[in-house]
Amino acid sequence: MSTLTMVPPVVVLLALAVVVSRLPRRAGHAVGALVPALAVPWAVMVPEGAHLQTQFLGFEAVLLNVDPFSRLMGIIFGLIAAVAVLYSYASDADTTQTGYALSYVATSFGAVFAGDWLTLIFFWELMAVTSTLLVWHYGGKAVRAGFRYALLHGLGGTLLMAAILRHYVEVETFLFASVPGGPETAGITTGLAAALAAIGIGVNVGFIGLHAWLPDTYPRPHIAASVFLCVFTTKTGVYGMYRAFPNGHEAIAYMGGGMAIFGALFALFQNDMRRLLSYHIQSQVGYMVAGVGIGVPLAQAGAFAHVFNHILYKGLLFMTAGAVIYRTGEESLKKLGGLAREMPITAAAFSVAALSIAGFPGFNGFVSKGIIIAGSHYEFAHGPLYFDHRTTLEWMLLIGGVGTFMSFIKFGYYAFFHGSYDGSVPDANRGQSIAMVSVAALCVVYGVYDTALFAILPFDVTAEAAVGEHTYTTYTIPHIIEGLGLAAAGLIGFAVTKKPLSKLGRVPDIDSLYNPAIFYGSRGLVVGVTELYAAVDRAVVKTTAVVIHTATAPNDVIARLSDDDGLVHPMRAGIGLSILILAVFVTIALLALS
Repeated sequence: MSTLTMVPPVVVLLALAVVVSRLPRRAGHAVGALVPALAVPWAVMVPEGAHLQTQFLGFEAVLLNVDPFSRLMGIIFGLIAAVAVLYSYASDADTTQTGYALSYVATSFGAVFAGDWLTLIFFWELMAVTSTLLVWHYGGKAVRAGFRYALLHGLGGTLLMAAILRHYVEVETFLFASVPGGPETAGITTGLAAALAAIGIGVNVGFIGLHAWLPDTYPRPHIAASVFLCVFTTKTGVYGMYRAFPNGHEAIAYMGGGMAIFGALFALFQNDMRRLLSYHIQSQVGYMVAGVGIGVPLAQAGAFAHVFNHILYKGLLFMTAGAVIYRTGEESLKKLGGLAREMPITAAAFSVAALSIAGFPGFNGFVSKGIIIAGSHYEFAHGPLYFDHRTTLEWMLLIGGVGTFMSFIKFGYYAFFHGSYDGSVPDANRGQSIAMVSVAALCVVYGVYDTALFAILPFDVTAEAAVGEHTYTTYTIPHIIEGLGLAAAGLIGFAVTKKPLSKLGRVPDIDSLYNPAIFYGSRGLVVGVTELYAAVDRAVVKTTAVVIHTATAPNDVIARLSDDDGLVHPMRAGIGLSILILAVFVTIALLALS
């Protein structure tokens, strides 16, 4: 056994989280940044295969499974965690919060390096716990949002657990197909198990209708906590979706296309910076879900390339928004303006991240989005809206791209380039600037040198042996024209819609329906149960009083049952006796149940 496989990374990172929370702030954050950074070379060098095969809850389990998919997740998780800890220190986060954040990182590592469904769901549920604690730590509005977050993720985890149990009934093992002793067929078994898994994982990735926890939760906590939150839950969800559906599914692909459009549209409606960015998590994860749903190596490689790139530019976007909030105290775009002059480093970092997420040529998002779109073009059914030699799904992804350009033109225009801010504002501090510039540089590097990204993908998108006849080349004339065309369409679209958008208030989402329904439904249930208990309690007390009175004053009872001549009336006696017997039985039953 290699020394790199003796201990799963989750153990080291959980221990680190405890240590960091107990150390002084400077020392705690220094250690907290170093160890995740070391996870990057560990993920690169750890031998491929199933390691640490053991018994977990009496079942065969693999605590450390390394393949190209988990390796990529480990590299990017370790990298962004190290940068996020640096950003946390620079943004005045305390060590307790950073400890919670690192425990969240640890459980994410546990999930993506699991070699069986039982281990994966164990850490999947712990992720929900650790991320909720990270949200709650900030207090205030984050507490109630954290409760809603925990409730929805608890429901999703329960559905996924049900799917896994149903899968076990079919194949009699929790192991993945790729590990020794696993089933012959990869993924969750078809039928009920697949449906439950899709919905359960759909909570984590933000399926339409199951997505509202994203914009509800991520704008609430500390600005540094948002950088962690935007990374791990949804991307681990994409990883879980691949494990459940390694051969794809048409419905999942179309859901991904719908998410790309829906998230971009609702992001365009937002004025709260972090709420806008949260909707764009749903939109961008939609591309990844579409890639998984297409189910061929080219599209799946694109999905995981987009996981990698999205973590970089989305973390950077939350860092730039956080720097603005840190310096101005303002969350709303309506209260900002002209900050490019006051905060040039932050504005430059935002511009790189915005061009990356929008898929502009020369930036990393252009590379990974292009792979997924190519997969939807060559390797997917035409669908009902096939025209101009483009599939329905391809058009959905392109429309989502236009919406992305519009959203980030809006963000940049109102925050950095339009008008002026009242007063002088210092730029991001040194630690924040180092974190942002480092990630911005990677967004450019992986956009210009696409081979650096291709080298870590699970399939070589440039080789026919890996992805079939439709290999991928990033910088072709049609692809560049497409990217520039989306940018132009986004610019025109924003110019046309800028005035009506400026008059919009808060646009309601699905949570405006189910949050009150859950609140009042839960309150009604609680009131109903307590009132029923009170009524039963009153009945027991009254019945007990009758029984005691009958036993202690029988003459009084006989007098009540007698007629005017002093004789016991048969009907009254029968009714009285029946009531007495019923009262005794009800009392005994209630006492037994209590």
